[in-house]
Amino acid sequence: QVQLVESGGGLVQAGDSLRLSCAASGRTFSSYVLGWFRQAPGKEREFVARISSSGGSTYYVDSVKGRFTISRDNAKNTVYLQMNSLKPEDTAVYYCAVSTYAGATSRFNYFNWGQGTQVTVSS
Repeated sequence: QVQLVESGGGLVQAGDSLRLSCAASGRTFSSYVLGWFRQAPGKEREFVARISSSGGSTYYVDSVKGRFTISRDNAKNTVYLQMNSLKPEDTAVYYCAVSTYAGATSRFNYFNWGQGTQVTVSS
């Protein structure tokens, strides 16, 4: 089993940057696809980005392409989400989770969710 803990959220202004971390426990971390999702108040949890088990392949939702970068350090059991040029519409609770499906973008293909970290972007 892999347990995930997100951190790094906060209150920033539009145009600022944040780096989120997702720290994992468990020896099988490096075998999983890792995904970042976000959920704004009153909205469904939506896919943001994913990274393959090796880190060699990434995929992003269109709304964050060019602004967000997902990466992982398997030696540290950690996945990162670097968020630049933040916009008010990026405000949400951000979650990480694992998947065994390489092409997963649906939250139903992910499991072992962390508790989330709040990101608030003011205009």
